[in-house]
Amino acid sequence: MKKRILASLLCAVMTAGVLAGCGGTAAPAAGGAAAPAEGAEASSDAAAPAAAEGGDTLVFTWWGNQTRNERTTAALDLYSEQNPGVTFDAQPAAWDDYWSKLSTAAAGNSLPPLLQMDYSYLEQYVSSGLLADLTPYIESGALDASNISQGIMDSGSVDGKVYAITAGVNAPSLLYNKTLMDELGIEVPDYMSVEQFEDICRQVYEKSGVKADLPYMAADNYLPYLARANGVTALFNKEEGRMNMDDPSPMVDYFKVFQDGYEEGWIIGADIHAELQNNSVEQSPLIYFSSPSTQAWCAFFWSNQMAAMAEAAPDDMEIGITTWPSKDPKASMFLKPSQFFSVSSNAGAQEEAAVKVIDFLTNSVEANEILLGERGVPASSVVADAIAPLQDETAQIVTKYINEVVTPNSSPISPAIPDGANEVYDYANQYIDQILAGAMTAEEAAQATFDKGNEIMASKK
Repeated sequence: MKKRILASLLCAVMTAGVLAGCGGTAAPAAGGAAAPAEGAEASSDAAAPAAAEGGDTLVFTWWGNQTRNERTTAALDLYSEQNPGVTFDAQPAAWDDYWSKLSTAAAGNSLPPLLQMDYSYLEQYVSSGLLADLTPYIESGALDASNISQGIMDSGSVDGKVYAITAGVNAPSLLYNKTLMDELGIEVPDYMSVEQFEDICRQVYEKSGVKADLPYMAADNYLPYLARANGVTALFNKEEGRMNMDDPSPMVDYFKVFQDGYEEGWIIGADIHAELQNNSVEQSPLIYFSSPSTQAWCAFFWSNQMAAMAEAAPDDMEIGITTWPSKDPKASMFLKPSQFFSVSSNAGAQEEAAVKVIDFLTNSVEANEILLGERGVPASSVVADAIAPLQDETAQIVTKYINEVVTPNSSPISPAIPDGANEVYDYANQYIDQILAGAMTAEEAAQATFDKGNEIMASKK
């Protein structure tokens, strides 16, 4: 059953102009993941996997949720109908499983021909020679990018070559239980500061026992977001092989939120997360709980995930959407490609066929009438305008959020993270566990992340 979902924002109409204003947008993904295994460089004389040696069955893998899986499969079925003889081996997976499997495939030079890529791993996969250069197809017109803004195209480029086509545009989003907040008489404003957010967390916990779900095991999201508010637009200095700051102070705010939540009791703990699938919409404590102690009034997600959250939420729960808290919301906020479509460099005889599918998913209005912007606002302005009248209430709210709340109050996205960055984030996640166990303070966690980050980045120089 479709849910009625409310948001604290003004109505707006999706326009091509807004999409054109999304230039240069990209961001870390939601949740940590494995980079290509060390030494996983593509070899021009290595044998390609069987799936890439020809034939009309294309392996296509992506991460996502049940809603995305169903819509993507339906769109691929449409492609098969329009292109007799072409079939797909669809291989969707949860976020963590996806990157683990992709890393293993990369190490064996056996990546699927068609795959979903994330901005935070794009540079690493390109530098390892694992993705095909799509520039020749764009120049020939086989892959039509004429209705995609240059800024959005640039987000999928490395050293002047295009390796990824944006599947949708989105932004960081705090999703929350609007029904509960109305019952408690608590307003959730846009652009709230960290102090305002923590005050709301205390009020909710005191009145109902319901807690807040901070981005657990996802330091690659909220850590750089809050650091941007402290003037650090990039955490890592690849050229100099160090953290891009003189001391750890820009990172303290991130760890302090977790420390405050732990000490005051209003945060969902590590013990609850241990029983859940991290970064899963369907298992988010916002909608998946058994008691107030396991329930969250809010969760840190991305705007394109609101559709899946709405679908999975209880019928009597309205979901609201607002910005992640920050002491400087405009400095922290950004627009980003929610994900990309890419072709592996070992696609072989199936490379052209894979490119045709990307063109279809990007430019076919009929296909996007099925997808309906679940991956974010479509990159093609023509497609975005065409499907706008067909979107359900949830999709319209997301579009308004992007256009009215985020776009006027955001800053350019941070650069793509270099090799080694995810190792640093993994350590930061471990330090969060230490904080939630009362074994480390925010200042100690920031210092440890700073020291470990300098060590790791120096080793990658």
